[in-house]
Amino acid sequence: MTVNPEQEQEIEELRAEANVTRRVTSPGLEQILYEVLPVLDHGFVRVLDYMGDDGAVVQAARVSYGKGTRKVMEDQGLINYLMRHRHSTPFEMCEIKYHVKLPIFVARQWIRHRTANVNEYSARYSILDREFYVPEPEHLAAQATSNRQGRGDVLTGDDNARVLNLLREDAERNYAHYQEMLNLDDNGDVLDDSRTGLARELARMNLSLNYYSQWYWKIDLHNLLHFLSLRADAHAQFEIREYADVMMDTVKKWVPQTFSAFEDYRMGGAHLSAKGLEIVKRMLDGEDVTQPDSGLSKREWSELMAQLGRES
Repeated sequence: MTVNPEQEQEIEELRAEANVTRRVTSPGLEQILYEVLPVLDHGFVRVLDYMGDDGAVVQAARVSYGKGTRKVMEDQGLINYLMRHRHSTPFEMCEIKYHVKLPIFVARQWIRHRTANVNEYSARYSILDREFYVPEPEHLAAQATSNRQGRGDVLTGDDNARVLNLLREDAERNYAHYQEMLNLDDNGDVLDDSRTGLARELARMNLSLNYYSQWYWKIDLHNLLHFLSLRADAHAQFEIREYADVMMDTVKKWVPQTFSAFEDYRMGGAHLSAKGLEIVKRMLDGEDVTQPDSGLSKREWSELMAQLGRES
């Protein structure tokens, strides 16, 4: 279950209510406003509020009062220019607020992006739900040999089953002990009237990092695109990438012209170093450049060849 009954009722009430406004709205985003977008086994992303659209980006760049007689393609051309030349302030005029439910270990990675306003569910005041993340078998992989923070080959057979069992066992046991320390049963009722439960701020220490937390996360469009360029990348950890992929779709619905430019110049583009650019020029001149005479390290050379679609 991704949302509890109280949240589900609130969402239904919010989606049933329509507000009249003079503000610019995004038709695509209005369609999914407040909606629960599932991620992983118990997580979700919801868009709660937003400000601005593609027109706000264009308006900020031109410092004008309205569209006038401009063509849609003129706006797209300007947005493309802004994205291509890495301008930031016009995109900062737009903001969006998400409600995210995510495993704690994903949250700790996510919070390294210090460009958003965050308010997280507090286990000092409230009791965490009995919901924890267990990866699908195909995502249980060994440590990569060439990357200290990545995954290698998927575990198979008994090794895979054993790890899944350990994850579930540990999470279930820890939550049972969490409840015991709080002196509560599965329904949240007091187990023993003669005993005082441990303070919530202390009992939470026992829970593992795969338990779910929730937060409200508000960010401007410029910094959101930076977040997505890193976390929707193929090299990002699978779990946070799943959230980024869902958020990518919300951005596409919100600011389609900006998203098109983002896909073209950021996600689908490439940034070359001065040495890398010089090597490309040498290749275009017909020179057979190799790693030893390129001036690049083996890793830099491998990355450049991957960008160019060549074997290193």
